[in-house]
Amino acid sequence: MQSIAILGSTGSIGTQSLEVIAANQDQFCVTALAAYHNDILLEKQIEYFNPKIAVLVDKNAADRLTRRYSGSTIILTGEEGLLEAAIHENVNTVLTSLVGFAGLKPTLAAIKAGKHIALANKETLVAAGELVTQLAQDNHVKILPVDSEHSAIFQCLQGESRKKINRILLTASGGPFHGLKREELEHVTIEDCLRHPNWSMGKKITVDSSTLANKGLEVIEARWLFDVPYSQIEVVVHPQSIVHSMVEFVDGSVMAQLGKPDMRVPIQYALTYPERFATEYPKLDFKTLSALTFSAPDMVNFPILPLAFTAGNTGGTLPCVFNAANEEAVYAFLQGKIRYLDIFLVIRSVMESHKVTMMPDLNDICSADLWSRVQAQEILKAIK
Repeated sequence: MQSIAILGSTGSIGTQSLEVIAANQDQFCVTALAAYHNDILLEKQIEYFNPKIAVLVDKNAADRLTRRYSGSTIILTGEEGLLEAAIHENVNTVLTSLVGFAGLKPTLAAIKAGKHIALANKETLVAAGELVTQLAQDNHVKILPVDSEHSAIFQCLQGESRKKINRILLTASGGPFHGLKREELEHVTIEDCLRHPNWSMGKKITVDSSTLANKGLEVIEARWLFDVPYSQIEVVVHPQSIVHSMVEFVDGSVMAQLGKPDMRVPIQYALTYPERFATEYPKLDFKTLSALTFSAPDMVNFPILPLAFTAGNTGGTLPCVFNAANEEAVYAFLQGKIRYLDIFLVIRSVMESHKVTMMPDLNDICSADLWSRVQAQEILKAIK
C-alpha cells in the first residue's frame, strides 16, 4: 500500500486528491496532511483519513484545532511541521499542492529524503528548476506531474524517446477573457476573473489563468520536467479544454491526450503510475462532442505570457523573480488594491530592475524571491 503525504490538503488539488484516495482505499493510505489555516476542513479530513500527523502552518489555526481535537493524530505547526510532513519516515509519495513559492523547501526536503513527488506546485520548478531536477536525479526520485497539461505531455511520451520531440504543444483555455482587447480589460473585476469557463480552481490560479501567467509558469515547468529548450515549447489556445496538451515528434506525428476537464484523472495517474485504475468519473462522448478549436495566444493584449518566456530564456534567478512579482501583484489585485492590468506592470517593473544571478544556489533563489516581493510592494505603493 502506498503511503501519501498531501501538502496543501484543503485547497482545490488537495481536496480532489483525497477524493481519489478515498475511492482507492485498498491502494493508498494518508500518513500526513498539511494546510495553511483552514482548521475546520483539516479537522474533517483528519477524522476521515486518520493520518499520523497533520500540520497547520498558521499557529493560531493550529492552536484552535489543538484545543478542539482529542484524537490520535499529532498536530504540528509552522514551517517545521511542514517539513516533518514532507520527510515522514512512513511516507512513499509526497503530493505537493501548496500555492506558490512556499512549496519549494518542503519539496526539496522530500526529495532529499528519497520520497517520490507528485507535483502540483509548478512554482517549485519555476523558481528552482535546475536545483530540483538535479537533486531528484541524484536521489533517484521520480517527479510525476499533476497539472493536467504536463500529465498529458507525460502520457504522450510514454515509450517515446525525448530526443525525438519536435515540439511540445501546451494547451490553454484562454480563460474568461479570451478574445478581449486591452480596452475591454481596463475595468475587469475580481468576480469577472474568477468565472473560469471550464475549471474549478483556487482564486490565485484562476486569476493567473485569466492573465495567461499560469500558462507562462507552465511553460517554464515543462522546460524542466521534459528537458526541452523553450524554442520547442509552444502555447496553443484551446477553449474547450478537451485536448490537455500534445507532443509533435520529428516525423510530424502528433500525439494528444484528451479527456474531460477533471483534475482527478491526472491526480490519480500521478499516484498510480505506471498503472491505470478504473474510475467512475465522467468520460468523453465523441458522438456528441462539438468542434475542437485551436489558435495562437494573444501576446499583445495578454503580455504576461511573453514575460514568462523572457524569464525562462534568460534563466538564473529571473524565473523566480517573475513568479514572486506575479504572486504579489495577484494578491494585491484580489485584495482590491490594484486594477487588473496593473498586474502586468508590476511584474515587468520588478523584472526590469532585477540583476540576474546565473547558476543560483538555494540561498540565491530565496534571496531573489524576497527581494522581488519587497520590490513589488514598493511598486504597489506607487500605484493609484
